[in-house]
Amino acid sequence: MEARPAAGVGPRLPGRITAELIMRSPQYMSCIKQYEIDLRGNKIAAIENLGATQNQFDSIDLSDNAIVRLDGFPKLLRLKQLLMNNNRVARVARGLEEFIPNLDTLILTNNRINNLQDIDPLATLSKLENLSLHGNPVMTKANYRLYVISKLPRLKVLDFKKVKQKERDAAKALFASEEAQATHASKTFEPDEDLAAAQQQAGVAPPREDGGEQQQPEAEGEAEARATAAPSQEQLIAIKAAIANAQTLEEIHRLEEALKTGHLPSEIRVDGGGAGGKEAVPAPAGDDTVMGEGADANGGDQPEGDAQGGQPEEPRPEGEQEAQPDGQQEGMDVS
Repeated sequence: MEARPAAGVGPRLPGRITAELIMRSPQYMSCIKQYEIDLRGNKIAAIENLGATQNQFDSIDLSDNAIVRLDGFPKLLRLKQLLMNNNRVARVARGLEEFIPNLDTLILTNNRINNLQDIDPLATLSKLENLSLHGNPVMTKANYRLYVISKLPRLKVLDFKKVKQKERDAAKALFASEEAQATHASKTFEPDEDLAAAQQQAGVAPPREDGGEQQQPEAEGEAEARATAAPSQEQLIAIKAAIANAQTLEEIHRLEEALKTGHLPSEIRVDGGGAGGKEAVPAPAGDDTVMGEGADANGGDQPEGDAQGGQPEEPRPEGEQEAQPDGQQEGMDVS
């Protein structure tokens, strides 16, 4: 082939497609009689400014660059061949038929197309006959070849292999409707997908190493609301019972403060936990009262044996001191 360099050729300007780069790039008649421009290896990240070619080329070679998306074309009615191998293309824009309607050859070898749905925009290129997706992750998807053939019925060569009639028949049978195509394409999995982030977004707890299901961390707002929620009647009675069984003045003050603020101490549990080793045990069946060891049903307001009917006393107003059993009032001032 015979190259025709532009007049006054200087060093290439890498990074972007500019009118100067187009003017300085090699332009020649290829072996298949197509007028081609060579824009290879310029570290180009996006397709732009191709209007500067003035629609003079049958083929544009953008191989060995860093292009990530197939879009940005002006109206190039003459363009028939686009060489895009060894880039980073992961997406194909829709509506390409408006700008490159006569494209019949598209080479996307060694790019980053992952999912079958990413191929769908190519279906509008009605004259596309030669397509290469060799070296893309999408090739590993189930029924990849049949899916592409069903989407591009005019395709003659796929990945440098001729499309056979039996493949067309199989593709037609497998993807008889658009619904079948959509269902099959939606089952594909993107290899580089962040599974942990996807699980967190979906609200699914990742499995633990021991095989169990890992609990989701409690939201900060929920934890704060849980901590500041008012104690229930049973919890109030349990705190009173713990006060009645307290052994030191410091412990009494701490429990009284908990009663005023509504923050239930961690060692006070209605379901069997107790303060300082003393259990707040439930009353007999049918009675909602929870008593501590040595405390009466009224939360320690009366000595043992003076409870009437086992019914809990209404909680006292905040700040009011609790009466102590006779055996514990001696020698300590709770006020």
